[in-house]
Amino acid sequence: MSLAAALDVSHLPDYAYDWALVDVETSGLIARRDRILSIAVLTFGPDGAQTGEYSTLLNPGCDPGPVHVHGLTEERLSGAPTFEQVAGRIGALLRDRVMVAHNAQFDYDFLAHEFARARLHLPVTQRLCTLALNRRVEPPSVGLSLASLAAHYGVPQTRAHDALDDTRVLAGIFRSSLAEAARLDVPLPLVPCPPRQDPQFAPNPPKTPCAYRNPGRLALGGPLVQGMKVAITGETATSRAELVARSVAAGLNIMSSVSRHTSALVTNDSASGSAKARRAITEGVTVIDEQTFLKLLGDVRSGTSHENQALKKTPEAVAPAAPPVTQPAASPVMPTPSPAATVTVADIADAVEIADAVEIADVADVAEMAAVAAVADVPAPRRAETRRSVRPFGRRRVLVLGGTHEEASAARVRVVELGGAAAINLSASVTDVVLLPGGEHDRRMTRITALELPVHARGWLEAPATEPGDVPAQSGTATDVLPRGGVADLPTPVTTGPWHVSASWAQQTHCEIDVVTFVLDEDEQVSCDGDFVFYGAPESPDGAVRLLCDGPTEQSVAVDLAALPPSVRRIAIAAAIDGAATFGDIGAVRVTLAPGIDAPATVQATLDAATSERTLLLAEIYRRGPRWRFRAVGQGYDHGLEALVRGYGVDVE
Repeated sequence: MSLAAALDVSHLPDYAYDWALVDVETSGLIARRDRILSIAVLTFGPDGAQTGEYSTLLNPGCDPGPVHVHGLTEERLSGAPTFEQVAGRIGALLRDRVMVAHNAQFDYDFLAHEFARARLHLPVTQRLCTLALNRRVEPPSVGLSLASLAAHYGVPQTRAHDALDDTRVLAGIFRSSLAEAARLDVPLPLVPCPPRQDPQFAPNPPKTPCAYRNPGRLALGGPLVQGMKVAITGETATSRAELVARSVAAGLNIMSSVSRHTSALVTNDSASGSAKARRAITEGVTVIDEQTFLKLLGDVRSGTSHENQALKKTPEAVAPAAPPVTQPAASPVMPTPSPAATVTVADIADAVEIADAVEIADVADVAEMAAVAAVADVPAPRRAETRRSVRPFGRRRVLVLGGTHEEASAARVRVVELGGAAAINLSASVTDVVLLPGGEHDRRMTRITALELPVHARGWLEAPATEPGDVPAQSGTATDVLPRGGVADLPTPVTTGPWHVSASWAQQTHCEIDVVTFVLDEDEQVSCDGDFVFYGAPESPDGAVRLLCDGPTEQSVAVDLAALPPSVRRIAIAAAIDGAATFGDIGAVRVTLAPGIDAPATVQATLDAATSERTLLLAEIYRRGPRWRFRAVGQGYDHGLEALVRGYGVDVE
């Protein structure tokens, strides 16, 4: 299937590349463990002409895994070459080309591991994901799976999960997606791929989760209790590995850092000046020597199991609890409530009913939370069990251009109030444009005019009419639009597949944005440094939380709720700016929740409350009784990522 039949982009520098389209079938889903069973590569030039094709089965030397999915049995693969035998030919097809795949990080990770096992360099410097490209284009398809996009773009598919046929289908989808991107002037989501030659670049072996709840500080002269968080620093007579093994066997939670929730620090030199010792002194953590610790290890008292712990019914607060930071956070999003603020019984009832990010001790605390919301004029979170009624903008997706950050933010809030969705980029799903002062100079206006999209002044949002019949209904599952602070329940029981929380923003040229995730226990702390998931460590130790880099303007977090240990109470997802820019410069950040990487979004929110902040809590998935819930947060902090990380108990060197 030739790309040239539909599109020649050789005259468009932003779209003209040499391409290598790839699909792999694998024995499982974990690249560091599983193997490639078959691979197909098609190459194309900038003019759309196909320049090469190669496909082969591979003998993985292991169980082929889900035969019912790919149909590749051990007998069928037994005579095939090994990856090492064909790696040179595959590398030649990939070299000096942009690698293209559907869910490209998956294919890239498998190829990186296979090349590393063969002690070879994977010659890919850039990749493009057709999932990410179509998230930018936003076609009115049922979903973004290969089959859904093939149906939408009219590409025939004959043998699903056959590498060669899937790659030919991918070529047709890519052809149409590239044409749509050029029509909309959408930048391509190219991802740089640094060299990955080390076969040991997989995450460290998982830490065994502690089965017990943290009972608090160790009292001087008192016993150790299962679940206590213990850190060790400095030289010890007993080997560190033995100390850790004995502690874990006794039911203690060995930590790599010290926080206010640490129960005890074990050291033979409390005046050593180590980072852990200094932090223990600052936080008032109990410090004991090695011999005392060994003696206490002989009689560790029983703790409370996470699974047996009674779930507390705590009221919900309007804003999530911010982690403590090592420096004050200036200009918080939510100001201190004024003494003159009037709080009604309804305000208090709503605060108690709707949010649950912090535990509130009494009615006075609830009233204070309600007062904060009243002064800050923060939209009240929606009741998770109640879907919003249809409102005038129910089918509209509105792009706001121009104005100050505050003016544009207020306009997007108004769009959501009217039942519509606020767009942050021009895509095929945009139905209307609101033009604020200065918006006429936006580079996208030329394309908006060519597309003949309706353009409105700000006043259009103040006197909306009933939705006209010419606004097309979107295909697929309806997406619930949440305001800042809005909450949605996840289905019960928990599904086995991961949920995907995606964040996207407008193209930036002066800074980079990183999405990070914290896997938190009942103390709002990580259980180990590995529970801080970021670009340098993109997977939690148990593999339940993974960061997916889909492009320069979008990143996703995959959360497998069924795989989380019972100690986990909350998954906090944040974004941080690398550089001097603030989120007031960046503008709105769009957050979506979907029950799969290529599934339609079930929830979306547009967050742009931040102005001078450099760190922004985007969303959280948290336990509420027997359920899991999703909240669109939008809480900003002026301090950088390091302070946020330390506040959640991660040791930063």
